[in-house]
Amino acid sequence: MNYLSIDVGGTFTKYGLIDHSGNFVDRWQLPSTKNLDDFKIQIKAQIQAYESQIKGLAISCPGKINSVQGMIETGGALTYLAGFNIRPWIQTFTDLPFAIINDRKAAALAEWWIGELKGIENAAAIVLGTGVGGGFILDNQLYQGPHFQAGELSFLIHSIDENNQAESYGMRGSAVHFIHTAAQILQLEDNDFEGVFEEIIRGRDEELTSHFYRYCQDIARLIINLQSTLDLEKVVIGGGISEQDILIQGIIAHYHDLRSKIPWLAETFAPIEILACAYRNSANLLGALYQLFLNLENEV
Repeated sequence: MNYLSIDVGGTFTKYGLIDHSGNFVDRWQLPSTKNLDDFKIQIKAQIQAYESQIKGLAISCPGKINSVQGMIETGGALTYLAGFNIRPWIQTFTDLPFAIINDRKAAALAEWWIGELKGIENAAAIVLGTGVGGGFILDNQLYQGPHFQAGELSFLIHSIDENNQAESYGMRGSAVHFIHTAAQILQLEDNDFEGVFEEIIRGRDEELTSHFYRYCQDIARLIINLQSTLDLEKVVIGGGISEQDILIQGIIAHYHDLRSKIPWLAETFAPIEILACAYRNSANLLGALYQLFLNLENEV
């Protein structure tokens, strides 16, 4: 039998039937709901439709997730999920083993299980999306923190101006903000992701090139700060934007450029490997399932 994994997103909720090795048997998606009642209806219907075919259930969700208690303490962009104690609700209609985890931490678990972080004891997954999320593998386990908020990289302070206005990495590292600004430079449609990267590759627009340069440098600085804090061996970059090879190459180039310009960095820290995540749209589904496996192991 297989497992049902669910990735709750702002636009779509993804579903996957997955075997014990992480292979997809089937996958589908439905439009995400706009309120808690409709959320319950959709989730319950999908679980009950596949209950006879599965032996476990896992959910990935945005926000602050208490994965021990099964509580969605904050729902990120899905504010109607805040305060929803989902585990006891699930248990009102099924006895299936259940796990829930924050979506960014799920991405890190997926990479650690069968992706680019497999076999790595200390690593980070940085997910570039509307903000900047992260998941940390430390001492060979996922680190969530006492408040389940480890990896909230959007809240790191990038700079403070003369008026004491702080600019966070949630803005400077936001892939959405990067594309929005790049599209304005090129006078393209706001979400013309492909058009932006086509022009970046051509390298004909100096303003766009400078904008891309700064973005890659900001992420490289973030990686150096995480490395110096956590003594990481490897970092993977996720989010839809990570599919662009030129972005990963740019981040790597700026990482090594900063090391060459700041001698004490190179003298103190060995270079680490930076790669794109192996699993992109599938990462949250796989990571949530692996959290379920970890829970079941701990119960033995």
